[in-house]
Amino acid sequence: QVQLVESGGGLVQTGGSLRLSCAASGSIFSIYAVGWYRQAPGKPRDMVATISSGGRTNYADSVKGRFTISRDNAKNTMYLQMNSLKPEDTAVYYCMYNVAIDGGTGIRYNYWGQGTQVTVSS
Repeated sequence: QVQLVESGGGLVQTGGSLRLSCAASGSIFSIYAVGWYRQAPGKPRDMVATISSGGRTNYADSVKGRFTISRDNAKNTMYLQMNSLKPEDTAVYYCMYNVAIDGGTGIRYNYWGQGTQVTVSS
């Protein structure tokens, strides 16, 4: 099993910053792409940012230039630096890891964090 622990959410005013972290532990053979997703009330879960094992990043248009995703492979941890936050960024943020738990089958699984609330007040 793989466990993901998120931290760093909270309440911030418009224009403020927050840094989310997500640490993975457990039966991990290899970690591939990881990413952050968010879900606002009554809306579907949307991709915010992803980063490949090689460091290639992809961002939703709504956060480009404001958010930065990064990963520390040695610590099995990834981060989301969120700057210039807006009320429309308010959501529960989830981290996702694409993981192989053994080196034999090559099967990968997506694991999700428990979610952390980010609230941006106007």
